[in-house]
Amino acid sequence: MLEHLWLLISTMFVFLMQVGFLCLESGRTRSKNNINVAAKNVTDFIISASVFWLFGFGLMFGPSLGGWIGGGEFLFGQHNTPYQILFFLFQMMFCSTAATLMSGAVAERMRFSGYIYITIILSAVIYPLVGHWTWASAFTENNHGWLEKLGFIDFAGATVVHSVGGWVALAAVLVIGPRLGRFQSKHAFPSGSNLPMAALGTMLIWFGWFGFNGGSALTFDELVPVIILNTCLAGIWGGLASTLLHQFTQGYVDVGSSLNGIIAGLVGVTAGCHAVSPIEAAFIGIMAGVIAHYGSILLDILEVDDALKVIPTHLFAGAWGTLAVGIFGDPLILGTGLSMIEQIVVQLTGTTAIGAFSFCVSFVLIVVLNRVHPLRVSQSDENRGLNVSEHHATTELIELLDDMQTHQIQGNYSFPVKEEPFTEVGQIAKKYNQVISQVSQEMRAREQAINQFKLSEKRKSAILDSSMDCIISIDYKGHIIEFNPAAERTLGILKNHISGLSFIENFAQDQDQELFMTSLSHQFSNANGLVLDRRSKLQLKRASGQSFPAEITITSARVSMDKRLEFTLHLRDVTQEQKIQSRLHFLAYKDPLTHLSNRTHLMRELNLAVSESKLNESVIALFFLDLDNFKKINDTLGHKAGDFLLVQVASRLNKVCGDNDVVARLGGDEFIIVAKGDLNTESICEKAQQVLTALRDVITINEKSYRIPTSIGIAISESGSVTPDELIQYADIAMYHAKTKGRDNYQLYTHSMGKKALEDGEYERRIQAALERNQLSMVYQPKVTAEGTIVSFEALIRWHHPTLGSISPAEFIPIAEQSNLIVAIGEFVIVEVLKTLKNWSQEGYQVLPVSINIAGRHLISPEFLPFIQSQLAHFNIDGKYLEIEITESMLIEDIETCVSILKELKSLNCNVSVDDFGTGYSSLSYLKILPLDILKIDRSFVAESDVKVEDAEICATIVNLAKSLKLTAIAEGIETESQLATLQKMGCEYFQGYYFHKPQSVANATKLLAQK
Repeated sequence: MLEHLWLLISTMFVFLMQVGFLCLESGRTRSKNNINVAAKNVTDFIISASVFWLFGFGLMFGPSLGGWIGGGEFLFGQHNTPYQILFFLFQMMFCSTAATLMSGAVAERMRFSGYIYITIILSAVIYPLVGHWTWASAFTENNHGWLEKLGFIDFAGATVVHSVGGWVALAAVLVIGPRLGRFQSKHAFPSGSNLPMAALGTMLIWFGWFGFNGGSALTFDELVPVIILNTCLAGIWGGLASTLLHQFTQGYVDVGSSLNGIIAGLVGVTAGCHAVSPIEAAFIGIMAGVIAHYGSILLDILEVDDALKVIPTHLFAGAWGTLAVGIFGDPLILGTGLSMIEQIVVQLTGTTAIGAFSFCVSFVLIVVLNRVHPLRVSQSDENRGLNVSEHHATTELIELLDDMQTHQIQGNYSFPVKEEPFTEVGQIAKKYNQVISQVSQEMRAREQAINQFKLSEKRKSAILDSSMDCIISIDYKGHIIEFNPAAERTLGILKNHISGLSFIENFAQDQDQELFMTSLSHQFSNANGLVLDRRSKLQLKRASGQSFPAEITITSARVSMDKRLEFTLHLRDVTQEQKIQSRLHFLAYKDPLTHLSNRTHLMRELNLAVSESKLNESVIALFFLDLDNFKKINDTLGHKAGDFLLVQVASRLNKVCGDNDVVARLGGDEFIIVAKGDLNTESICEKAQQVLTALRDVITINEKSYRIPTSIGIAISESGSVTPDELIQYADIAMYHAKTKGRDNYQLYTHSMGKKALEDGEYERRIQAALERNQLSMVYQPKVTAEGTIVSFEALIRWHHPTLGSISPAEFIPIAEQSNLIVAIGEFVIVEVLKTLKNWSQEGYQVLPVSINIAGRHLISPEFLPFIQSQLAHFNIDGKYLEIEITESMLIEDIETCVSILKELKSLNCNVSVDDFGTGYSSLSYLKILPLDILKIDRSFVAESDVKVEDAEICATIVNLAKSLKLTAIAEGIETESQLATLQKMGCEYFQGYYFHKPQSVANATKLLAQK
């Protein structure tokens, strides 16, 4: 949804540019023509948008006919997705922008109908075709125009929108000619009627340009902030360059030149704002400002009358910006695969082709149109002004008087009269507006104050009625004034029955009434009783006489001119809270299921034991117990059976342990026993053996017998030499050591165990750092036929440490598998592989499947399948290009879970491969129920298959088994021609190994695809 929102916001930004162009053009033209200019801006948008909806969008983005024109998507929107509709609206704004540029150049002398005809020409013919050549695939993948196929880049339309608008403007200007007196007088031609409005328009255009360029990314990704920064910098430096050039050459700052430079900078960077650095964007803006400055001078020399300097700021600057893509564009971001020279040639080709087409077609059509329907107004109409001649606009004074009469008749002063700057009528209107604005503000302020007071009263009433606490107001004598519904429920009496009566007499306990009255007489400021703004606890009674505990807070307010106060009592019945606190006290120290000590009580007792041990020089032994098969019973029989098992274990531990021992449940299936006193190693081991014996006894659950082996780690502290946290940590380490020793045993902690745990922990931190610092990378080893044809790849991870160098996966993967880091590594591999597949697809290579090795912990994690689904959708990759490799040993450990997960993978169209097949001693019956596609013959059998009969027979058996089950067999580890020949004779068709290819970097794998 983020790209939807961003595209919608960007469309609004670009639409705001239409407002900016309206302000700019109205301000840069003479007042006698500004209504005409504003009207033509609105009409341009309406005409261009309607034509683009009818068939322009279809010609631009419909199915391509040879890369020249589209042939579909007419009357857009009936069966399209929300994203496609937003895309259409965004492109419609672009079309309207091009039309606006053209009409701005010929302002002040063209008939209004001429604007419409030329807008139709641009929107129906020129812009859609040029857009199709360049952007056709933006709407439909693989629907490329002929320029796009060459690698032509115009990211946001420096040429497609701005230069096209400029070329059509040039054709129209040449056909229609200059304005009357434009080049016939030595005096400067009027530069506009309202330069502040023109400056405002430019700033609005600049603001909208952020959406123009940022929205062209079509999604809000990491490039958008850079695009917006580059856009901003180009506008800044373009305006600065043009301003300084005019100051240097003419000796003063010209506002119009500055505005032209800003727009030229924005146009210049538009083609490559996504692929250049901020410094390059600033340079592009500077050059665009220079080009706009000297381009304007050139037009004056050639006597080409461009009313708004559209040709130098949009045509010339757009052409420069498009060529700058080839000079400065980052090849990785451009993604065309062209060298800089090749890219420049393509950019020049595209700019030339689009310019020639736009100018020639528009020039011919405008010449024909001008002969059939003259486009220019008469000389008298041009002198009189297009406001009157084209739109029959009234005079400023009449409009002002009409507006004032409307105010008088309606009595509504909320809207101002129109102001015409730099005229006497405009100054009168301005002063009048100031007066009615002040009147309106006063009226609004008074009305708002009244409304706020009413709302405040409603809110207070709503708060009072909906509050869960009792809110009771009393006067200075204690008589009840307000009594909210919560008070009615809590105290058991209605407001109507208690209003005006004494709160103290009715609800205070008899023994507390005197103290309550004393506090009230002192206005609750006496330290011996109830005090204002302080929470107090006391016993109150309900209307029935039943007492209950309550909390009370008292606030005061002065509501009349006399000095008497009213007091608000905030009451809360805390009966339930006290019961909860009693329960919480139990929960704070006891495990609610087993009633053993919980972690809090354990740490409290352990701290006391350590302190006593320091004083008495006694010994503490901490036993850390973990039930080995609890998870399996909990998962298969349900949580109720699991809870029953935990209660039975707690009961047995209580029987084995003495009164001085602390028995606690740490959480889940972990228990701790703290023994203290006169202990030695022999007695500690004897106690551990007693615990193991007690827990080995059969437990009956659902009329079935189960044995619960337990792993125990023991840590010992003499004379308080080990802290409580260290005792638990050491015992935990020893417990995991017991698990590695085969479970159902106990181990005493040794320093070597701690050292190993620290080393593993340090290694885990290094792996975590490797993930965070991009030290991990992927290589790809091809899988081939006997002839060497690549059919797929296997993705292999590599770690290059900045100081330790290359670290083998065999060294760090086993450590990662002991923690959730293996999940993070697996997700990293999936994302990197899908990125590579996406890049291959975008670069036009034939995409081949890539296999990924997935660890057992990752495969059965709940996040695995959702992550695969989300990433396939994110990169838009078909699941058939992703092959999941699992080891045979994973199937043996949990066959039922594996079957369920593998079926889900198959539903995603992914292939499933069993790696190292033949080494796990799994039951062949598993192969019947597992949704597999590929069996990989382990390299340990392949290595000597050509010299050892036993290995050859194993390989032949696996190949025949695969064929019988209609699976694909792949022999990995092929290193010699003899091994290849042996496996071929057995009927194996696919191979992998150094004999064909070593693991390849992404770049080299891409070259192999190119060769393929």
